[in-house]
Amino acid sequence: MNITRRTILSSAAAGLASAMLAPRMAWAATEITLGDMRITTLSDGYLTQPADFMFAPMPQDELAAFLAERGMEREAPLLPECNLTLVRHEDRVILFDAGSGPGFMDSVGDLTNALAAVGVDPGDVTHVVFTHGHADHLWGVLDDFDDLVFANARHMMGREEHAFWADPATVDTIGEDRVPMAVGALRRLDALGDAMEVFADGEEILPGIAARASFGHTPGHMSFELRAGNAGVMVVGDAILNDHVAFAHPDWHFGADGDRALAAQSRAGLLDQLAHEQMTMIGFHLPNGGIGRVERQGEGFVFVPA
Repeated sequence: MNITRRTILSSAAAGLASAMLAPRMAWAATEITLGDMRITTLSDGYLTQPADFMFAPMPQDELAAFLAERGMEREAPLLPECNLTLVRHEDRVILFDAGSGPGFMDSVGDLTNALAAVGVDPGDVTHVVFTHGHADHLWGVLDDFDDLVFANARHMMGREEHAFWADPATVDTIGEDRVPMAVGALRRLDALGDAMEVFADGEEILPGIAARASFGHTPGHMSFELRAGNAGVMVVGDAILNDHVAFAHPDWHFGADGDRALAAQSRAGLLDQLAHEQMTMIGFHLPNGGIGRVERQGEGFVFVPA
């Protein structure tokens, strides 16, 4: 397996006064070759979240000591990267998740520019595979005019996840602060219509790509195991949410998770497998393009970027 990193600047950005545009027009791209799969992570931007969105349910004294050891401030806003995974394999161009699209946050929505920078047009994408239905993963299927961005693609989502977001009753049960998420997801799934298909845990959804249930962050969250011979790469989506607390204390509960106990169980299981098999992983919100591996450290784990 070969791993390379490079910085990509789109031709559009290069032709403009770049001082203001560079932070949003340049992407660090990390590429892996896995057999005859070419895997690239590209940025859709970054989120801005209050610290309590993640940290509120955790044991606060232990958390404070943990963050202090790492020079992190407890109340500082969280700015997680959003890494989209692109796989080019034979005649398929596969995108894992669709990004945020327009109108969610000003700091996200860069995916179509990032694709252009690596020579991929949205019309070239043959498959869009969703880890789950949150806004930063699903809303990018529609453009400013509510037209499908990946008009030629089959869209694929786990059966349980699709059933949750496609149910009009979800808006009444999800919690007041997440009602816009439910409304936005339902609108996009309705727009996708027959372009969407569902799959089950353990199913080989495409050649060399199998679904792996990692429920908890959302009711039907999926990770995906890419295989070529004895080598593998795991796309974990939001099952592992950051490169610090999630690894060192996978049993702690995260405010961002829907079912916190189940999410902790899924997180611990993934980390154990990734460390045991020394499998390369890709995390949607992990730093430096999200690609790395997991090592055991004490009673927990540590993320080692590629």
